[in-house]
Amino acid sequence: MIRYQLTCIEGHGFDGWFRSSADFDDQEARGLLACPMCGSSHVKKALMAPSVVASPETARRQEAESGQTSGSEAGPAAEPAAMPVPAPTVALPSATTEKMAEMISALREIRQKLVENSEDVGSRFPEEARRIHYGEAPQRGIHGAASPEDAKALADEGIDILALPMLPEDRN
Repeated sequence: MIRYQLTCIEGHGFDGWFRSSADFDDQEARGLLACPMCGSSHVKKALMAPSVVASPETARRQEAESGQTSGSEAGPAAEPAAMPVPAPTVALPSATTEKMAEMISALREIRQKLVENSEDVGSRFPEEARRIHYGEAPQRGIHGAASPEDAKALADEGIDILALPMLPEDRN
């Protein structure tokens, strides 16, 4: 896993974990990254300091040169840990933070009502939406999962769909 420090267009800093550098690039290209604070999908890698762990021999030599000891003269068990690099933070005015909390709360309520008043068809969403649209299934509200490609194909067929609001906890 790779941890990147990320920033959005609004300057919010946060961490993201990815299987590989290519995984980050793929998610960025597909617009799947979003700021957990403001929801902006304009997310880029922030400048990061490398996290380097010295070999046991290098660590012992550096300790000897500085006059410090790790308390264990022999053995690789005393390998030093990498120092964590703190994520950049942005102080928001309390009014902005309160307004964001109100908006997120409203989105939670909207999403809950949408889900309560529709049938979960899971991964069958594209097929079931087509069946309803073409009169092969009864008219009703449904929700489920669709890939970006399936969503585009449904829109191209004139089938109206709406993505459920994404909440900060959905991105964890």
